[in-house]
Amino acid sequence: MQQAISLANMAINKKNWSAARYALSRARVLADALPVNVAVTEREKLAAARKRFAARNTPAAKKVRQAKATAAKRAGGKKPAPKKSTAKKAATQPKPAPVRDLGDRFINRTALGYGQNKTT
Repeated sequence: MQQAISLANMAINKKNWSAARYALSRARVLADALPVNVAVTEREKLAAARKRFAARNTPAAKKVRQAKATAAKRAGGKKPAPKKSTAKKAATQPKPAPVRDLGDRFINRTALGYGQNKTT
C-alpha cells in the first residue's frame, strides 16, 4: 500500500495523470481490503494524494497558481494602474429616437366613425 501511494505521488509530481490514476486505484483497492483501524496513516496519505490528483486541472488549482505568480511579481515592483470602470457607460440610458414630424395630415373622421367629414 505504501508503495502504491508513493508511486501515485511520483506520478502526480511528474504530471503523468494516467499512471497516477492507476496507482491511486490500486492503493484504494488495498485500503478497502484492510480493516478500517489498520494503516490509518496510509489512508491519510492516500486522501492527500487523491486531493492533489483531483486539483490537477480544476479552476481552483489554476487560481492558486495564478495567485502565487502574481504575488512573486508584485514583491518588488510597482503597483499596476487602476483600470477605468466601464460600469458608468453601461448604466447610462440610450438617447430616445427623435420624433418624426408628420406634417399636415387630414384625418378621415367618417372612416373612424365620428360623423361626416367637413373639409372646405
